[in-house]
Amino acid sequence: MTSQEEKAELLFKRKQEQLADGQTATAEYEQRARAEREKTARLRALRLARDAKLRPNPEVRRIGN
Repeated sequence: MTSQEEKAELLFKRKQEQLADGQTATAEYEQRARAEREKTARLRALRLARDAKLRPNPEVRRIGN
């Protein structure tokens, strides 16, 4: 191989590694984002359930009398 071919091969390998690293990073980011959304939904459901228990029953309002 000539020096120019070796440089091209190294550049190609480096680009392939960057592509693989980018795909891995994207997958990790999406996994963390999904986990955060699930946790947020779970905590919201727990908060709403707690608030519903603490809130007194609304009074029935009669209209017209």
